[in-house]
Amino acid sequence: MISSRSGHDSMRMERPLKIGVDASCWRLLRGFGRHTRCLLRELLEIDRRNEYLFFVDSERTAAALPKRATARITGDARASSASGTRALGTLARTAVAISKAPLDIIFFPAIYSYVPVLSRAKKVVTLHDATAETFPDLVLHNRMARILWRAKTAIARRQADALIAVSAYARDQLSDRFHIPKERVQVVGEAPDPRFRVLPRPVVETETLRKTGFRAGDRAIVYVGGFSPHKNLDVLVDAFGRMTAQPQYRDVKLYLVGDYEGDRFFSCHDKIAAQVAAANLGSRVVFTGFLPDDDLVVLLNLAEMLVLPSMNEGFGLPAVEAAACGCPVIATAASPLPALLGDAMRPVDPRMLDQLQAAMAEILSSEELRDRMGKAGVAAAARLSWATEARRLLSILTQVAAR
Repeated sequence: MISSRSGHDSMRMERPLKIGVDASCWRLLRGFGRHTRCLLRELLEIDRRNEYLFFVDSERTAAALPKRATARITGDARASSASGTRALGTLARTAVAISKAPLDIIFFPAIYSYVPVLSRAKKVVTLHDATAETFPDLVLHNRMARILWRAKTAIARRQADALIAVSAYARDQLSDRFHIPKERVQVVGEAPDPRFRVLPRPVVETETLRKTGFRAGDRAIVYVGGFSPHKNLDVLVDAFGRMTAQPQYRDVKLYLVGDYEGDRFFSCHDKIAAQVAAANLGSRVVFTGFLPDDDLVVLLNLAEMLVLPSMNEGFGLPAVEAAACGCPVIATAASPLPALLGDAMRPVDPRMLDQLQAAMAEILSSEELRDRMGKAGVAAAARLSWATEARRLLSILTQVAAR
């Protein structure tokens, strides 16, 4: 019996696998989009044998895919949203399109865009973290959204032949939260895109960056990410306001980088903007909106530090990208970042305003410390690679398909 099954699996693996990919997060400006793009581009570079069918929401998304990817348009343009819901018609069309395709395996890079699939194909689902379960009121905007989210994630965990987390930290959280054996959750991490690097002569030269008011020589603190409540930006603004009330820090500016107009997720941008106005910080706190990567790299090269004070991070990619640019980092201790970045960062308890304020003041006050943290960050980021993570993913897909 064993040898017969092994022979069947061996024969099955002689032909290329047909791998379906939910790519509806491809153009998302949040971390799920960057994760999907970077990981799958690298996967298609290293895997020239298997066939890939990408399920996307529009012609525009299909046009942005790598040339090796075959696209199938499902017509669902709201894959991820603050509500956690989709119109039943578009959800059904996506589920039917994936279910009907002759596939060996289906990969969901983010559970946010997962749909239940009725197919004999193996299923692999990525759960980035347990933030929505740990802080539901800060991630999902109403009770119905939370109910639907719990139902969706329960179905996904039940359907999945393999689960993936983006860090060992996230894996442990997911294991504890859902009572899943740790060995059932594989880790496929993240890495900085190669364009995030130390620039020999960073120059503020684009109109987009100039519109932010940023100039070389300015003392800048940068935040990069979404404006969801769990990102804890109210604490950051409070800590910044207290610190810049001191004369030696009055020239420092805080740049909040992220799309707040087209964001589909639960956003507290208006609340943060009102907080900034009430504290008379309007001249020192800048909402840049979305910045293209080339501009963001310049900003991170010239900034004094990046701050990521979230209540929880499954990975914390903006901090790693900043470290790759030689930018010192302050980030939440509720993340894998202390282990990933080491001396390149100062971990803080996201609930402790005084701790965050002290860390910002410490870094601003010492050029020697900033230089040392910057060098440590470049070294730490260099140890991470999307190619390595794509190989891990390919190994998991191959093993799952062969079961």
